[in-house]
Amino acid sequence: MVCRVSYVHARLRSAALFGVPATLVSVEVDVSFGLPAFSMVGLPDSSVRESRDRVRSAIQNSGFPFPAHRITVNLAPASVPKRGTWFDLPIAIGVLAASGLLGRHEYDGLLLAGELSLDWAINSTRGVLPIALLARHHDLRLLTPPGRALQAAAVQGLDVGALTSLSHAVDVLQDRALVRPVTVRPFQPDRGAAASGQDMSDVKGQRLARRALEVAAAGRHNLLLVGPPGAGKPMMVKRLPGLLPATTFDEAVETTTIHSVVGLIQDDGGLLTTRPFRAPHHTASDVALVGGGVEPRPGEVSLAHNGVLFLDEIPEFGRRALEVLRQPLEEGVVRIAHAAGVAVFPARFMLVGAMNPCPCGFAGDESRECRCTPRQIERCPGRLSGPLRDRFDLTVSVGPVPQDALTSTVGGESTLDIRQRVTRVHDRQAARGRSEPRMSNADLSHAQLATYCRIDRAGRLILERAISRFRLSARGFDRLRRVARTLADLEDADTIGASHVTEALSYRDREPGT
Repeated sequence: MVCRVSYVHARLRSAALFGVPATLVSVEVDVSFGLPAFSMVGLPDSSVRESRDRVRSAIQNSGFPFPAHRITVNLAPASVPKRGTWFDLPIAIGVLAASGLLGRHEYDGLLLAGELSLDWAINSTRGVLPIALLARHHDLRLLTPPGRALQAAAVQGLDVGALTSLSHAVDVLQDRALVRPVTVRPFQPDRGAAASGQDMSDVKGQRLARRALEVAAAGRHNLLLVGPPGAGKPMMVKRLPGLLPATTFDEAVETTTIHSVVGLIQDDGGLLTTRPFRAPHHTASDVALVGGGVEPRPGEVSLAHNGVLFLDEIPEFGRRALEVLRQPLEEGVVRIAHAAGVAVFPARFMLVGAMNPCPCGFAGDESRECRCTPRQIERCPGRLSGPLRDRFDLTVSVGPVPQDALTSTVGGESTLDIRQRVTRVHDRQAARGRSEPRMSNADLSHAQLATYCRIDRAGRLILERAISRFRLSARGFDRLRRVARTLADLEDADTIGASHVTEALSYRDREPGT
């Protein structure tokens, strides 16, 4: 009969990321007599398996003996893929506890996350905020590196402790030391142009485009700008986030969570207080735009969540990359099917595109001669598919800036003035959709349009003529009513009138010859 002698089994809590939400993981460590070995089970990837060397060096350099026995680490549940270097800390603590070097072997009330360096220090890792949200959900105390403690402490109702080294973590767990206190900065949303230095008063002329930007911001409508080079399309779009209302605390948590998963948050960085503005290059692939990959990661549409995604020279993007935007625009989320499961990323953003009217860019410009053939001009808008163009609620032609406007010293209306009107419209939308406070006019369903978009008799007559003349589809009809609803809200009108329908028609995308 063979008698197997084993040290005490140790169990700790950590987390795994697959998509944006985190999953609770139990880190179980067993140290038993046998040939020295360090094995890990539970679907660890290469970054987790490499923790064996980091854990061994960190334990030895911290002055603790590393057990010369068989070490088995199980990451449960085994059906969830484990990726990331934040498993280093719980594995190291588990090895010490299972070896009898710590007085405790169960740490049910704690969640540990941190990467170990070879000199026993605890380094920062990505994805701390979704891990913090998971810890709060399970009523656990989070112990994490000091570089990420401030970000984690922004989660209300969560007890966060900052650990500087492995030896410090051991002292804290044995009640021989206190964790560093984390001072939470009060949440103060950014007030727009004051922080970025970009104001709408810098825009010269372009009255129609400025109006379209205001309407788009008020109803969160997608916008397409068509105009020649030098008309200032990117300049105006960069000022669009400043027109949107200040981000709320919940929105800041959502936005920061996504950026934390990607690793875009700096050490000691708290919540993102500005609305994101993403402007990827036209060489971006479909995976870069919507997310995915071997390890599913958020794409540009998710990084623009609660903000603006700007595609300059939109026809130059690949057809496949543009077509994958259609589902996120409709549903507000991205679902990436993967062998290990389905990763879900939030993607509620405003899409703004800019393009030239023709290959040379000067079709319709009275001051410059267009060198393109009629066939080239006709084919240019066709580089965007009809279903994709149908997702743009507003399409505006942007002309060159007049000379008198360029030389004028009188600035246009400021971002603050426009933002006040936009915020008032958002408040009206929130009051209208109490069951879904963040619902905007661009999100109104067909049934909600019948409830909230009452049109007077004159407006209905214009709308009926437009349906027959422009052969509006069902989606185009609903889109027209959504824009008209926003225009009425800007005038504090409960009923949509003829002027609102007429202006909404002026923003309609027209095919060549119509």
